[in-house]
Amino acid sequence: MERIAIVDGIRTPFSKMGANFNYLSAQELGRIAARELIERMSLDVKLIDEVIFGCVGQPADAANIARVIALLAGVPKTTPAFTVHRNCASGIEAVAQAAIKIRAGEGVCYLTGGTESMSNIPFFLSKEYQEILTEISRAKTLPAKLQGFAKIRPHHFLMPKIGLQLGLTDPVCGLNMGQTAEVLVKEFGITRREQDEFSLASHQKAIAARAILREEIVPVIPGPKYKEAVLDDNGPREGQTIEALAKLKPFFEKGTGTVTAGNSSQITDGACAILVMGESRAKELGLKPLGYLRSFAFVGVEPNRMGIGPAHAIPLALKKAGMKFSDMQAFEINEAFAAQALACVRALASDKFTKDFGYEGYTGAIDPAKLNVHGGAIALGHPVGVTGARIILTMLKHLNRANLNVGIVSLCIGGGQGAAVVLER
Repeated sequence: MERIAIVDGIRTPFSKMGANFNYLSAQELGRIAARELIERMSLDVKLIDEVIFGCVGQPADAANIARVIALLAGVPKTTPAFTVHRNCASGIEAVAQAAIKIRAGEGVCYLTGGTESMSNIPFFLSKEYQEILTEISRAKTLPAKLQGFAKIRPHHFLMPKIGLQLGLTDPVCGLNMGQTAEVLVKEFGITRREQDEFSLASHQKAIAARAILREEIVPVIPGPKYKEAVLDDNGPREGQTIEALAKLKPFFEKGTGTVTAGNSSQITDGACAILVMGESRAKELGLKPLGYLRSFAFVGVEPNRMGIGPAHAIPLALKKAGMKFSDMQAFEINEAFAAQALACVRALASDKFTKDFGYEGYTGAIDPAKLNVHGGAIALGHPVGVTGARIILTMLKHLNRANLNVGIVSLCIGGGQGAAVVLER
């Protein structure tokens, strides 16, 4: 079976919601990343068989956003494109779809990635208010229109539903994502101090790795309102302290909770583009890949324990790769919440967890020095449709830089799933 080459990738800086990228659309962020990758590689766009991008908050004015990005980035109109949505793993899903298509003989070169403008996820009006507005628009006389207007109750109808809030709440179990993290806090006995220490380390690692992370970032000039080029992710805080984190109040479970804004991932805008090819096509073009996708796996878990997904996806991805946990030289577990990442680390190190699920050989204790070595979403941010692609790119850059051979990246997925990918140089 032909190996799947991750030839190269690039991403925008990640910017906190409402900050530098507030007026950049998801399609524009995707275009910037895609076009930069094409330019840096001097890639003949006619070689691209298809464009696949992940996006969670897909804009109403850019349906099938992958197609919009492709055309804006200069990919020929004759090249097809489609968008994927697997919540937090949408970026991984885009890469996985390319791998599946290459192995099925459908093509040999795919432009993949993810894009997200969480700043521009809209507010929604109630259905009842929509019906009144429709009635008014269809009314043919002034009295009929006034009759429609008379039905409007400002305090009731003009209170919008926040799209981001709706998207971060599970419709099956009824919990928002932070509340699912609180479930794992109780299950695994994770303290507030442990969460805050993990979060502080994420910021410290991200600050220390700023120059390194610039290797995967294209500077972005946001536009008229923000005229200075954004060079770095703006989430990492240089002056972060454990004392400042300890002062923050629980955000999702008032009073008794331990998950705060400080030990949760940041809501962020950004995009990432990754070029995926069959190994033979990469050789034919004289390209040296960053590395190869050895295997990938997706699993389902209870929606109210969605954060534990990586602990189940990692063993399955390793089994599919024909490798053991002890073979892994680097790990990425996306930091949706400090509690969630810590729960996965504890589960993987647990003999009981291993035996209960038959994961012998595919679990173990993770050396903290090998986990999220450049920080994670708590510091860098988590543009949900992008992060899966970002951690693939970051891991492969790290493997090459550190002269390592193999690593694994993973994410929990809202709705109760987990994803993992084994990568090798």
